[in-house]
Amino acid sequence: MFQEKWKEKYFFCEVSGKPVCLICSQAVAVQKEYNIKRHYDIHAEKYDKYTGQLQTEKVNALASALKKKQSMFTKRAGTDEAVKASYLIANEIAAASKPFSEGEFVKKCMVKAAELVCPEKKQAFASISLSRNTVAERIEDLARDLNRQLKDKVKTFIAFSVALDESTDVNDVAQLGLFIRGVEESLNITEEFVELVPMTDTTTSNDIYASLIGALDRLKVDWSRAVSVATDGAPSMVGKKAGVVTKLKEKIQKENPTQKFWNFHCILHQEALCSKTLKMDNIMNVVMKTVNFIRAKGLNHRQFEAFLSDKNISHSLPYHTEVRWLSRGAVLKRFFELRSEISQFMKDKGKPVTELDDPEWVRDLDFMVDVTEHLNVLNAKMQGRNKIVTEYYDCICAFEMKLDLWATQLSQGNPAHFPSLKSVCTTHDKDNMDKYKEKIVGLHKEFQNRFQVFNELEKEFAVFRSPFTASATDVPEELQCNTPFKGQIRNSHCGFILPKPRTNVPQNDRFCAFSVMNINKSNLRSRLTHTHLNDIMRVATAQKLAADVDALVEEKRSQVSGSRS
Repeated sequence: MFQEKWKEKYFFCEVSGKPVCLICSQAVAVQKEYNIKRHYDIHAEKYDKYTGQLQTEKVNALASALKKKQSMFTKRAGTDEAVKASYLIANEIAAASKPFSEGEFVKKCMVKAAELVCPEKKQAFASISLSRNTVAERIEDLARDLNRQLKDKVKTFIAFSVALDESTDVNDVAQLGLFIRGVEESLNITEEFVELVPMTDTTTSNDIYASLIGALDRLKVDWSRAVSVATDGAPSMVGKKAGVVTKLKEKIQKENPTQKFWNFHCILHQEALCSKTLKMDNIMNVVMKTVNFIRAKGLNHRQFEAFLSDKNISHSLPYHTEVRWLSRGAVLKRFFELRSEISQFMKDKGKPVTELDDPEWVRDLDFMVDVTEHLNVLNAKMQGRNKIVTEYYDCICAFEMKLDLWATQLSQGNPAHFPSLKSVCTTHDKDNMDKYKEKIVGLHKEFQNRFQVFNELEKEFAVFRSPFTASATDVPEELQCNTPFKGQIRNSHCGFILPKPRTNVPQNDRFCAFSVMNINKSNLRSRLTHTHLNDIMRVATAQKLAADVDALVEEKRSQVSGSRS
């Protein structure tokens, strides 16, 4: 046991059950007087001169200094935890697209909860810094760390592709969104947001190209490894003489003359454009006019809701906008389901929809309902992250085969795959379906024209899926009878590879990213700076990358007084 006489005799005290020297703060492993005296002999020459009252005062001074040092380390540890907590909360604020000022609200809630749940920890929660400026700085640090990690990842890419799209924010500033997808030698794929480049002046092909090159140069990409680009198909993007894609191809050819470079029009966008070839405006004009009459005025909408409620119908009519591609199918389907109620309501309002009494118009409506439903299902299948180009290709091929089948069946008067149309058709109606067949044939031709680039890549897709079951003549010589390479494929977690590794372009994240942009830079946050918007975007859209919060906390600890904390 530690004895109090050792305190003044040998300048020792007890800390956590161990004797600790007050002079050098070193602990003695074995708590015996012999060991303590042997350690004190190191300091004896200097401290033997203290006797009586001077000795007591010196011991108390050293004990006070040791206690202060211990409290400083305890405080430092608590500060580290508070800083880490502020980083984690700031990350959640950015991911949820909340304002920086939400940090103070979150802190207030935590303190209130601590008062009830763990009062002794209230001060620990109160010490977490979540002011507006602190949250902004934390998000900036997180974004900087993610960008650093992405730069390191880019160095390992053996091939990469780029996607770019342009949208306008609430301040009418054109924002160019850039994304990159790359594959490493080990077949690991990284797909991340690169940068949101504000274009405050013109948006010509030269401006877009300069912004694209500048952003990727800041990322320090190896241009000789670029394999494809995806755009929105605008003339400034795909123009044959001076489009962004043309300029980019020329740059890639200079960097690597043997590299093939492909450009893709956004697949989801093309699928939406194909649906426009149906051109059944006689249906859409009536539907939209009726829906707008019911929804545009609050009184009409309330009365229609009450009318449906009396009939025990819980769902009403949604709006349709051209930007939201899937909304057309949803509106048509709901209009079809409520056609009798809509007809009665509009008659009561003195605005009868005479087309609903026309059997031929109703058949056209039913056909549109079924076709848009099929198109929406296709669109939904192609959405989602981490999809590869062959998955899109398979979906398109399968849909084209369905269109061919449907055209054949309709020519025979069989609407088997059009349930809404089938429900209103009589035997006589089934003999007059040539116009619907022509619509399906026209839709099929549009799909073939717009997705012609897939046909050009069909052989490479076959090798991509399974290089050792594809035709030997289509496989590069370096992969033919390559046993080690075969083992690499079997052991690969991603299950696919390319002869000269290429990656699919990120198709869907562009739409997600611009939604994040609009949520953050709204009318209520129109003064959000480009830098802060970029930081939020980088944190909110990160997929596989995650900021190293512990390293950021360590960086804050090492900062000298006066720097940001």
